[in-house]
Amino acid sequence: MSNPHFRARRIRGNETFRRMVRETALSTSDLVYPMFSAFGSGLRKEVSSMPGIHQQSIEHIVEECHEVYGLGIPAVLLFGIPESKDAVGSDAYSESGIIQDTIRAIKRQVPGLAVITDVCLCEYTDHGHCGVIVDGDVDNDATLELLAREALSHVKAGADMVAPSDMMDGRVAAIRERLDQNGYTTIPIMSYAVKYASGYYGPFREAAESTPQFGDRRSYQMDPANRLEALREAAADIDEGADIIMVKPGLPYLDILRDLRNEFNLPLAVYNVSGEYSMIKAAAANGWIDEERVVLETMTAFKRAGADIIITYHAKDVARWLTGG
Repeated sequence: MSNPHFRARRIRGNETFRRMVRETALSTSDLVYPMFSAFGSGLRKEVSSMPGIHQQSIEHIVEECHEVYGLGIPAVLLFGIPESKDAVGSDAYSESGIIQDTIRAIKRQVPGLAVITDVCLCEYTDHGHCGVIVDGDVDNDATLELLAREALSHVKAGADMVAPSDMMDGRVAAIRERLDQNGYTTIPIMSYAVKYASGYYGPFREAAESTPQFGDRRSYQMDPANRLEALREAAADIDEGADIIMVKPGLPYLDILRDLRNEFNLPLAVYNVSGEYSMIKAAAANGWIDEERVVLETMTAFKRAGADIIITYHAKDVARWLTGG
């Protein structure tokens, strides 16, 4: 057609009109910032594979939480690095554990910031796996009791939401039951419902000091080749009482994110994981990409695919770019 009636460039060519018809909106309210709280004092150690991300003692965590809240980011997701580890991850559910103390400090000093806690044992076990080891593998049902204890301890310390990431069968039900039995019926659970056994987690394992000391996590994390299984996993967690479901990692699984958005009407989160972050940071440091443009394009992709919540290490930068701060 030499003169079509429809010309998409009539709108694209005018920046005002482009904004008016934009289909996907990204805001700071969509963001959650992950943080690594480490035992000790005066500690602020940059993770070598994650520029700009630190292992920090509690006073520095609180300081950064003030910054996060000031940028309009509504929530943080906490991971803990304890003083010592053992076979059953005792610090994970200790009243005076690293995460429990961190929660209390944040809620005292930055009360308006929502605190979400990762519920898993991998950061606290000396073997680096996500549960109790029996005969060389993680014992699913023995682990459920410890995860329920961990979640309850976080909520007692002041956590606003718990996020089980272990991928044990039945853990959402175990945690929901334990919270309800103790009067915490209003605390939501954000389940890592669809978590793949991914190569994109490498930098995180440095940050959280959670590399398995033997084997891998494929007996409990999902096969990256599986798509229909994601729907079964999400449906199971919803039936058990999850309030929000999550897909992890993000970019390699946008099709899964869209599948869940089409299938379920629960709030949907995506975790833009460490390897995704580090690749962008490395490419930007080498001058191969425009970091701001690529990060914002990535965040928009998550929203376009159906995410309501984006957990990302880019959160502070994204907030500054969106607000001009």
